[in-house]
Amino acid sequence: MGEGNGRQLASKWAKTAALLSHPRIAPHVPATRMYTKSNLRSMLASYGMVVIKPVRGAGGHGVIKVSRTAGGYSYTYYANKRSFSTFDGLVSALSGLKKGRSYLIQRGIHLATISGRPIDYRVKHVKAGEHWGIRSMVGRLARHGLFVTNLCRGGSQMTAAQGIRRSLSGGMVVRKKQEMRELTRISTQVLESRFPGIGQLGFDYGLDKNGKIWIFEVNTRPQ
Repeated sequence: MGEGNGRQLASKWAKTAALLSHPRIAPHVPATRMYTKSNLRSMLASYGMVVIKPVRGAGGHGVIKVSRTAGGYSYTYYANKRSFSTFDGLVSALSGLKKGRSYLIQRGIHLATISGRPIDYRVKHVKAGEHWGIRSMVGRLARHGLFVTNLCRGGSQMTAAQGIRRSLSGGMVVRKKQEMRELTRISTQVLESRFPGIGQLGFDYGLDKNGKIWIFEVNTRPQ
């Protein structure tokens, strides 16, 4: 199966649920629930900051960061930030942004940064014949003022080694790249067994300020 082919799977929820079923992978997946008012309330109470994103979508489109603040709540949507004194006010505003689409809520992770800009990593895993291989592993640095790192949103690209070295330390580069390779290999086995016919996967990883690796999502049409 060549690059560009293979089964497509749009639902972030289905892929996340599959990863959460594996004991080696689950600790690296941020807590994730379907969007409801009660789930949003409880997850903000537990984590202080969450990210909500469309169940179907790519390119960082429609992704919203929601936080508890000293004065109530706030959200960041692209470069726009709004604050609310009440939870109901927040939920009402989010309903306008969601436009009736299904969303999920994911625990927010405080990513390691470079000059205050968050960085994450994309690992592209492609099947050629019967064998999977990693085609690329790159860092994606958010544009100043944004929290999404997608290149189509103005993010900039660097090697994974550069990203790890500049955001954490050079001493972590080899170990963290190897850990991402291992998580990619195991996750691919899980996803291929659950969804036969997939042929390429794009893993979005984040490293938090302590260097722990998190799997944010997996795309079956990686750009």
